Amino acid sequence: MTRDILQEVLQKIKPSKEERELVERIKGELLGLVREEIERAGLEVKPYFVGSLAKDTYLAGDHDIDLFLAFPLDVPLNDLKEQGFNLAEAIGKRLDSYEKAYAEHPYISGRYRGFDVDLVPCYDVNSWREVRTAVDRSILHNRWVLKHLNGRNDEVRLLKRFFKGINVYGSEIYVKGFSGYLTELLIIHFGSFLDVLKSADFMHRKKIIDPEGWLKKEREMALKTIEREKEAPLIVLDPVDPRRNVASALSWEKFARFYFKARGFLEKPSMEFFFPKEPQAADYRELIQRKGTHLIVLLFEKPPFIDDVLLPQLEKSAKGLWKAVEKAGFNVYDANWGYGEKAFIMLEVEGLERPKIKVHPGPEFYTSRGLNFYKKHDMVWVRGRNLFSEKHQKSHIVDVIIDLLEKNQVSLGRNLRDAIKEADILVDFVPPGLKREAYLFLSKKKWNLK
Repeated sequence: MTRDILQEVLQKIKPSKEERELVERIKGELLGLVREEIERAGLEVKPYFVGSLAKDTYLAGDHDIDLFLAFPLDVPLNDLKEQGFNLAEAIGKRLDSYEKAYAEHPYISGRYRGFDVDLVPCYDVNSWREVRTAVDRSILHNRWVLKHLNGRNDEVRLLKRFFKGINVYGSEIYVKGFSGYLTELLIIHFGSFLDVLKSADFMHRKKIIDPEGWLKKEREMALKTIEREKEAPLIVLDPVDPRRNVASALSWEKFARFYFKARGFLEKPSMEFFFPKEPQAADYRELIQRKGTHLIVLLFEKPPFIDDVLLPQLEKSAKGLWKAVEKAGFNVYDANWGYGEKAFIMLEVEGLERPKIKVHPGPEFYTSRGLNFYKKHDMVWVRGRNLFSEKHQKSHIVDVIIDLLEKNQVSLGRNLRDAIKEADILVDFVPPGLKREAYLFLSKKKWNLK
């Protein structure tokens, strides 16, 4: 049964002969354009295709082309940035459309005949000791995977689709999941899709995967990496660079989801792990009544940023609000964030009110600190040797949140501070466009462990 399911999945995700021919034709056309522009610029630059299209681990319909423009090592970094971008832009002008994008240094992101194309300047490195920018390793990654994959391309495709299906695929800062390269390394190390799933518990306990044997070849460097990454859920020493953990972006939450889903598939295999149905949503208001908790929603204008910028700042703001509200005396169960027409932060809290009076324990009365405490507070009493005071405070959670924001006592994302301070604060209510989101959050179905 399991094999039948995997074959059915492969029929859906493996590129057809016609699709492969199209991909190779487009790559050939791009390579011709690139070589012409390199020659026109008079540069000694080697073009390399990297990523899943270059390694034949891409899924049907997934046609992102990464084309790296590799400069000689003797080119100064500033020259690489300037000449590399100028070259990439000259190529970009021959695409259907293009725009300037930013990583460690600027590159060009464009479209050509329906394909997304990234044109990235880098150095033409042959070992980790020559790496000078973060993108240089991509060429080495490509070579290593092509050398060691040994025909297991479809196993990579299955694992990649599984990761996508359970929503743990992608190393972006707002995803914190398994990258494409990490997916390939897991298949190379464990042997097959099913073997990776069977090794979920082993990965958690063993934690360290060393495909290239750096712990023998470069032990001191590898141990430094392991020490630095010791709090990570998984350490995969990059087979092309012992200084790097390929799984550094992976969060405990995403690893836990993989852990449970792997067990679930092995126990009861199903196509739904690869192609999940949309979770069913019900009335969030009935759920609030049944749970006896409350939903607080901050609704504010969405700044015009890409997800790579916006979502991490939303996460920081949501967690900052959670911490501040708890410190203020409310019990917060969970937080959620995202955007639709507007950006939002949701908190599930135990209650809406805190005591109107707060008792402050003070120092011993006969100390200098005790004297200062006595002078500072109007209502003061002694219990044993210590002073105590009380003060009135705002009791409703909405008033408290407004106060915390006005006094800058919430750690917020840099670009969201002004918008969040102007947020509408809703209690046990969301606009129609967020009803489904509210239910999935309150029911925990958003996290989809079961």
